[in-house]
Amino acid sequence: MNKKFPHLFEPIKIGKTTVKNRIFMPPISTNMADKGYVTDALVEHYSARAKGGVGLIVTEVTTVEPVYTYLPGDMSIYDDSYIPGWKKLVDAVHQYDTKILAQLFHPAYMAFPIPGTPQLIAPSNVGPYYAKSAPRAVTVEELHVLVQQFGEAARRFQIAGGDGVEIQCAHAHGLLGGFLTPLYNKRTDEYGGDINGRLRLTLEVIAKIRELCGDDFIIDVRISGDEYSEGGLTLNDMIYVSKQLEKTGVDFIHVSGGNTIKRGSSMPAPGTSPAPHAHASEEIRKHVNIPVSTVARINEPWVAEELIANGKTDICMIGRPNLCDSEFANKAAAGKTDDIRPCIGCGRCLTGIMFGNPISCTVNPSVESEEIEEAKDKKKILVIGGGPAGMEAAYVAKKRGHEVVLCEKSGELGGLLRLAAVPIAKQELCKVIKFMARRLKNEGIEVRMNCEVTSEMLAGEFKDYEVVCSTGAVPKEIPPFKVFKQTMTADDVLAGRKYPGRKIVVLGGGSVGCETADYLAPLIDDMFPANRDITIIEMTPSLMPGEGGAAKSQLTMRLKRKGVKIELNSQVTKVDETTITYEKDGQEYHITDADTLIFAVGYAPNKVENTEERVHFIGDCDKVGTLKDAIAAGHKLAEEL
Repeated sequence: MNKKFPHLFEPIKIGKTTVKNRIFMPPISTNMADKGYVTDALVEHYSARAKGGVGLIVTEVTTVEPVYTYLPGDMSIYDDSYIPGWKKLVDAVHQYDTKILAQLFHPAYMAFPIPGTPQLIAPSNVGPYYAKSAPRAVTVEELHVLVQQFGEAARRFQIAGGDGVEIQCAHAHGLLGGFLTPLYNKRTDEYGGDINGRLRLTLEVIAKIRELCGDDFIIDVRISGDEYSEGGLTLNDMIYVSKQLEKTGVDFIHVSGGNTIKRGSSMPAPGTSPAPHAHASEEIRKHVNIPVSTVARINEPWVAEELIANGKTDICMIGRPNLCDSEFANKAAAGKTDDIRPCIGCGRCLTGIMFGNPISCTVNPSVESEEIEEAKDKKKILVIGGGPAGMEAAYVAKKRGHEVVLCEKSGELGGLLRLAAVPIAKQELCKVIKFMARRLKNEGIEVRMNCEVTSEMLAGEFKDYEVVCSTGAVPKEIPPFKVFKQTMTADDVLAGRKYPGRKIVVLGGGSVGCETADYLAPLIDDMFPANRDITIIEMTPSLMPGEGGAAKSQLTMRLKRKGVKIELNSQVTKVDETTITYEKDGQEYHITDADTLIFAVGYAPNKVENTEERVHFIGDCDKVGTLKDAIAAGHKLAEEL
């Protein structure tokens, strides 16, 4: 028995199969397949998580027929030619005593619009709000063929040695999820109408898989315990559905929540509460006699342990943390939780796959391999700046065998990441700083705080060193506008260097401007006299251009709930000591009662001019970018030194 996490590392029986622990990995698209075929990269990806101690892996979307594609790089198993690749993957995972299920899926109305794709199919002629054209209702005859295709796909995976399959019915997502939800299923035949009609297709698929694969093959169904949407599935619906699934022979139920069209409901935003669907798994668990799992934002082992110990779930599906650190389970089992690379839930792991890029990670630039190759020629390396780029470069360089000194001119490591952690829902960035600083200490890297590197030091003590400059960026200001009675940058506010008044104008509606407004605004718009009055002025047509996903959605909704005024397509044209003037839609507006103007108009690289060949620039001091950009740049340079 594991002393620290006894419930999490207790084996569990799924059908007739025993799984070694309760850490399961849910499906996460990787975009690594080649026309649906398993690649060496996919084998490496999944086997790394198996080696890392995961008890059971559910693969990403695996399509069961050739006409409709979910993502160009997703997996398939619609004919026998796919079996050898799947066998290679299954064997690689099994060598670590990890079980593996393929998630069987038909994208239906959510198929990728590859040229030549026929009209998309759906339960009815109803599709998501962003669709460019309506789908057509699939016919009953076509459904009979699809049921057979699901069954044959499962059988192929069984032939490849797989332990079972997951049937994706959650999130109003794909064919089966679409049939189950009243949001999309408007049919009046045997596959629609009431909940039994909407569930029928799923039950037929389960029955066909059981018929072709037998009782020793695991069947798991993923559902939304509640869609959190008006007109969608409710928890009461899904308790009933779960009972029917058990009667049909399902071995366990994977309880997620929400749907794909309500941003943040199925894939929650960073900074939100852990395990947001656990209330549903807890309630469903009371009404069935098969194991139940929960999923989403279970980013730390103690959270998973508590969920199981407190009866919220039998199993924890832990996805993005296993992506961020493939050794998550092994480190938890060994009690080395401080060594787990922290997942911040930012979702950038998935943003690139829609554009054809493989899966990636903000905090872990080497997401597919933890190995760092030793350098052939050992060098002395000076890293100037203790932000995320500098810390990553110093760590990787030291692991490669170089002698490393890191100098930070302030008294704390973290750079601008310390300020980025201040706004609401950004607290998990503190974990990144703590983790990166801990690695420096563990590797015995010499870190000099309150040490500003001078030209004399470069010419003297460090004359024989390769120099990595990671001195960050400085916030921009607009000099003519500084005539206003009180001005400051967003960084001044977040660092506590300056304190704004009660009537504030934030110039710039990018991420920094919006997060700063959110930080300063009252938690509720209740018109109390002490509440701040905040206006964001943004020159583009949208807030946070270039950003997307649940984080942007949640932040925008918070700003609106708090009563923050948002002026888009607006250009500040003049500022004097008392008045801020801006133009919008050809009209001129004057703000005469503001007491503070906050600049959130971007950053400029804090680059020290040095043309020596031995000097390298990384992170924001080279090119202002994201946290992901900074860590990746530090890692890449250190691998090349």
